[in-house]
Parts: sequence; C-alpha cells; structure tokens
Amino acid sequence: MKEKGLSKDLGYSSIEINGKLQVFQVGDKSHPRFKEIFEELESLERRLKEAGFSIDAESVLHDLDHEETEETLCNHSERIAIAYGLISVNCHAAIKLISKVENREIVVRDANRFHHFKDGNCSCGDYW
Repeated sequence: MKEKGLSKDLGYSSIEINGKLQVFQVGDKSHPRFKEIFEELESLERRLKEAGFSIDAESVLHDLDHEETEETLCNHSERIAIAYGLISVNCHAAIKLISKVENREIVVRDANRFHHFKDGNCSCGDYW
C-alpha cells in the first residue's frame, strides 16, 4: 500500500457520556482529558498484567518490535473509549457514594456546572 501511495482510514471507537458522543482513534491524545485517560489506561494495563493477561502480538500485522506492538495494542481506540468512560462515570458515582457513607455534603465543579452531593444524591439528578 505504501508503494502505491494508498492509505487506510483510521478506525475509531465512540462512547456516549451525558448525552455527548466522544470519538477516539488509536493513540488519540486530542481529548482535553487525555492525560487522565492515559493514566487510567496505564493503571488498567498494570492490573490486567497482574491478573495474568498478556498481549497477543500475533494479531498485529505490522513490522513492529515487541514494545511498539504492545503500545499499539494498549492504545487501541476501544481501550481509550473504555478508559474515558471509567474516569467519567466512576468519579461521579464514587462521589455520590462518598457523600453517603461519610455523611457529608460535597460540592464539585466540572467543565459545565457545579454538583452538590448529599446523602448519596447529586443536584444534577445524574444528568451530568
């Protein structure tokens, strides 16, 4: 394909959070929260390896060394979308639970609004 000047469109994965569709491509670092996303990816990969998961390098058709192959597979768009979902959804749910178990009121500001957590509920009604 390279010799003929042909290229393949990159695939993508998407996830809907709060009614907004987020789209990711392999290795995508264009999202405003990409640092948090990739920190979550690294954490997930570490926990997967501890649980016995190993990369199937046979599924990669490129001429890459082991480290490049592992990095490419770990940064697939699907994994990026899942990591984004984990940091987006779990944080809100965790804060709700913290407010309940600690019997505290917590106010947090995200990019769009303030959230007032009390007794395991959020003022946004989980719209966020």
